[in-house]
Amino acid sequence: MQHPDKLIINFTPTGMLPTRKMTPHIPITPREIIEQVLDARQYGVSMVHLHARGEDGLPTYRKEIYKKIIDGIRRVDGMGEDALILSVSTSGRHWNEFEKRSECLELEGVSRPDMASLTLSSVNFNRQASVNSPEIIQQLATSMKGKGIKPELEAFDIGMINYAKYLHRKGLIEPPFYFNLLLGNIACAQANILNLGVMLTELPEQSVWAVGGIGDSQLKMNLNGMINGGGIRVGLEDNLWLTPERTRLASNQDLLKRIRTVADTINLPVATPREVRRRLGLKGAGR
Repeated sequence: MQHPDKLIINFTPTGMLPTRKMTPHIPITPREIIEQVLDARQYGVSMVHLHARGEDGLPTYRKEIYKKIIDGIRRVDGMGEDALILSVSTSGRHWNEFEKRSECLELEGVSRPDMASLTLSSVNFNRQASVNSPEIIQQLATSMKGKGIKPELEAFDIGMINYAKYLHRKGLIEPPFYFNLLLGNIACAQANILNLGVMLTELPEQSVWAVGGIGDSQLKMNLNGMINGGGIRVGLEDNLWLTPERTRLASNQDLLKRIRTVADTINLPVATPREVRRRLGLKGAGR
C-alpha cells in the first residue's frame, strides 16, 4: 500500500441522489457542473468524480451529456499532465444494463475520461439498491482495461476489497490501484477508525486510497484519511449539510474550502493533477 506524501482531493460535485428540492446548491446542468469543477481548482482538487444529469434533472447514462461536461472542463482547464483527472460514473443505482452503464466509456479523443467508477459489489442504500453482479463488474472492468481507462475502485466494506484482489488475479485490473473507501452507509462498514483501519490493512500492494464518509460522517472520515496518510473524497454527492445539526446546507465550495483550510493548518501539502497522474500511471488528458 502506498502512503502518498501529498493529499489527493477527489471532488464529487453532483452524485445520483441530490435534487434541487433537497438543496439549491447542487450542480445539475452541464454548465453548472463545469463551473463548479473549474472553481474547485483553487482548493487543490486533482480528481473529479462526475455524474451526468438529463434535462429533467434526473441521472443519465448518455455519453452526449458526459461529453458536454468533459469538453467544457477541458476547454478551460487544458489538456496534458496538468489537467484535472476526470472520472465518469458507471453506477448501477438506476439501470443495470451493461450497454447503458458502459456508454460513457465509449468517449474518445479530447472527451475520453481518465478514469471510471467501478463499484465492487452490490450495495443497499437507505431506500435503494445499487446492483452490481459479478458479470457486470467484470464486463465493465474488461471494457475499461481495453480502452485504457483506469478503474476508480469503490469499496463500501472489506469484502469489496477482496473482490478487487480477485479481479487482479483474473487480470482484469492492474496496479497501481486507486480505491475510494466509503464508510457510513447504513448497510456497509460504519464510519469509525476501526473499520477504516481494517480496510486499509486489506488493500493490495501498490494501492493509492482516498476515504469518504456518507452524510454526517464525511468530515470525520476525511480527517481520518488526512491523518493516516491517504486522500479524501469530498462533495455534495455524499453530504448536503455543513454541520451535524443540519442547520445549514453546504455548497461544494463550503466543503472544499473547509477541507483545504484543515490541510493548510496541519501543513499537509496538496497533490497536483500532474503528481497524481504519475502516481497512478495515467497519461495526460485526452491521450
